[in-house]
Amino acid sequence: MDLVRDLLDGKEVISTGMTREVERCRAALEAVARGRDVALISSGDAGVYGMAGLAIELAAEMGIEAPIEIVPGVTAASSAAARLGAPLMLDFAVISLSDLLAPWETIKKRLEAAADGDFVTALYNPKSKKRVKQFTEALDIFRARRSAETPVGICDAVGIEGERITLTTLGAVDPALVGMRTTVIIGSSASRVIGKWFVTPRGYEL
Repeated sequence: MDLVRDLLDGKEVISTGMTREVERCRAALEAVARGRDVALISSGDAGVYGMAGLAIELAAEMGIEAPIEIVPGVTAASSAAARLGAPLMLDFAVISLSDLLAPWETIKKRLEAAADGDFVTALYNPKSKKRVKQFTEALDIFRARRSAETPVGICDAVGIEGERITLTTLGAVDPALVGMRTTVIIGSSASRVIGKWFVTPRGYEL
């Protein structure tokens, strides 16, 4: 909410913490049902690990037929890629390591499929204070299938105070640089570093 503080003057604000998305979304829809105009705020793009899908599902469950407008934003993979160079020039996968809403065994299968398919892979929610082994396991999956020299971008707090961009390699990733606000992009076998940039060549003849 701090990121939109300049837009909040004179408006009622309902704010909840992490893991209370359903409660926040339900409160927004209840306000809509009372005739209020409501903006449901989600960081990044509301349709990518955001609130758009939940709003649609809950509105149907609650029998609320008010119009819903989904405003596109910039998801973390795109903003991180822009800071790094051009790592997403070919097919890529986006996988969240959070196991709050999906079993870890399912997430592992997705990681293995992405690694086996040689996709550039963006990892969301890679690590938290209580959840550390998932990122280590994800690295092990890719290290078993990619060169240690594969480029990896570690992008923390992109676009806000405290931004930190680190370009490293799969063999040298420092898990201490990774937290909840971090997006990690792991290159494919074609990815490389050109000067200061992380690039996955599209295949153009130069």
